[in-house]
Amino acid sequence: MANPTHRHSKSRRDKRRANWKGSIPNLGICPECKEVKLPHRACMSCGTYRGNKVLEIVEK
Repeated sequence: MANPTHRHSKSRRDKRRANWKGSIPNLGICPECKEVKLPHRACMSCGTYRGNKVLEIVEK
């Protein structure tokens, strides 16, 4: 297997690593309670998904 014959500079290495950024998750609004929720998941505040009650939420 071939190995690099010349060393890469620190700036070249850092330019390659600069694209590893985190991303903000997409958020939607629950049509029932108008709270912010992740898409394709049940709402954690009212327990509904696509208009159906799927989770039983207990108040503390």
